[in-house]
Amino acid sequence: MPDYEWTGPLRPYRISPMREIPAHIPKPDYFKDGYPYKEQESRQQQIVPIRGPDDTAGIRAACRIGREVLDLAAAAAKPGVTTDELDRIVHEAMIERGAYPSPYNYFNFPKSVCTSINEVICHGIPDARELVDGDILNIDVTAYYKGFHGDLNETICVGEVDEEGKKLIKVTHDALMKAIAACKPGVRYRDIGDIITKHASANGFQVVKSYCGHGIGDLFHCAPNVPHYAHNKAVGVMKEGHVFTIEPMINVGSWRDRTWPDGWTAVTEDGKRSAQFEHTLIVTKDGCEVLTKRLETSPPLWWETSSV
Repeated sequence: MPDYEWTGPLRPYRISPMREIPAHIPKPDYFKDGYPYKEQESRQQQIVPIRGPDDTAGIRAACRIGREVLDLAAAAAKPGVTTDELDRIVHEAMIERGAYPSPYNYFNFPKSVCTSINEVICHGIPDARELVDGDILNIDVTAYYKGFHGDLNETICVGEVDEEGKKLIKVTHDALMKAIAACKPGVRYRDIGDIITKHASANGFQVVKSYCGHGIGDLFHCAPNVPHYAHNKAVGVMKEGHVFTIEPMINVGSWRDRTWPDGWTAVTEDGKRSAQFEHTLIVTKDGCEVLTKRLETSPPLWWETSSV
């Protein structure tokens, strides 16, 4: 890739072979050839399903597994550890719980988790690069369990991170939580982007426009489409039983992105850092419930350990 113009200092490293999925693990339809046939052909791409008790229980179980596995990976993310090692941890933890790591072979993605460092916005491929002190790292985990997906991600500090990096992480987290707090029946999906952008802009940051939150359940991605930027044209209003993700990506500099030659790794156009947080939630009668909520045992985020 000698002719590719890298936007920042990060470079791809060696990617190890795909890990094996045991025969007893239930698999989504894209496991064999990478193409999610059911997802592409489903009416759920146009109509947001109302989830009943059975679907909700299944999604809830997948979300709980996703949370447990993300916490394991986050606890292991230290200077000197490779993102490929984090992929191994995620892969094995999923298998131990009887779950399939949803990213695995989805449109031929080669790993079981997305690991996005510094200027990588999303969809970073785990490789042989060792994490270094001062990195910010997003770990994006999705579990497929007994026919349902549960999706979440967090951005964490690797070692000691500078004040700008810590601010970016905290602002991104808080933007997500402000958006979630507004979710209830009757709220327009397009309004989520206004809430997120208002908080990001007030802190001098910009919101990525190319990637959105999405419906989730028996399909990895379906309706609704949930943009995170202001003045978007998303259609629809929230109803009780809607299940979807909100996952804002917020940049220190420009909101614009580029994609590496691997076809997956999205990076900031100016090489400055990006952070992301994601939850899966369900709309309830008078609000919403976060299905991927943090546990008492979840590794603390940086401001939860700060003495300042």
